Amino acid sequence: MMENKVGKKTGYFRNLRHRLYVYRESYILIAPYTILFAMFVIVPVVASIALSFTDFNMVNTPKFVGLENFSRLFLDDDVFLIAVKNTMIFSFVTGPVCYFAALMLAWFINELSPVFRSFLTFIFYVPSIVGNAFFIWTYMFSADRYGLVNGLLLKLGIIREPIHWLTDSTYMLSIIIIVQMWMSLGAGFLSFIAGLQSVDKSLYEAGALDGIKSRWQELWHITLPSMKPQLMFGAVMQIATSFGVGSVCSALAGFPSTNYAAHTIVLHAEDVGTLRYEMGYASAVSVVLFIIMIISKTVIGAVLKED
Repeated sequence: MMENKVGKKTGYFRNLRHRLYVYRESYILIAPYTILFAMFVIVPVVASIALSFTDFNMVNTPKFVGLENFSRLFLDDDVFLIAVKNTMIFSFVTGPVCYFAALMLAWFINELSPVFRSFLTFIFYVPSIVGNAFFIWTYMFSADRYGLVNGLLLKLGIIREPIHWLTDSTYMLSIIIIVQMWMSLGAGFLSFIAGLQSVDKSLYEAGALDGIKSRWQELWHITLPSMKPQLMFGAVMQIATSFGVGSVCSALAGFPSTNYAAHTIVLHAEDVGTLRYEMGYASAVSVVLFIIMIISKTVIGAVLKED
């Protein structure tokens, strides 16, 4: 029995060496990306998980405290609970809405001529790559009468005094959700366009022979099943965008926002990590967000029946 196990292990390593030699050019080509990915993604994630169980202020040596950071998060940190609530609102509103909006837009645009398709794809993708697009919305929702929204409402007689849209906790979360939806088409939208372009056209002809009579039936029975990889990629990107919202909140509502009305988990991690230098505690916040995102990805993968 022992010899059999040793033989299997030796055969495994022999096969591994053979594969490394046969595909050596491929491994050499992917080596730079693999090294960078490990250095800037895998190592930081593992380090963050390890630091989440410590008390670390970036000056002294990390001190192991077990689950103290996590118990403090859920039992003593009221601001964190507000951040969780706001993040969940963001994700459950912007996530599904932006996902299906991007899919429908991609479907409609795909039916246009190549020139119009390329132009509209560029128009819808631009907001996600323009880093300083916030100033447009800051001007629109300016707190004085010169802001576009306040100016219009005053002119129509709907309000008598300018509304402080981005500092009033009553309005700021809704406005930031609108801005986030405007900026969230991004890579998911492009993946849907690519997926629609890759669908085998002969499937539509076969579907017509099998009784499919409308475009909606084509979408449901042919198009969507044929682009599951793109649907999954778009879902993962939307999860990352929805749960990772932070910069748009701080840019529009300030940091911290009034009554923490636009405070998210990402901003809370930045607050305790970069301002208070409680890196162990900030790592615990990040780990909680990481777990939430993994659970969401797993659920969506089950819904899309990822192979």
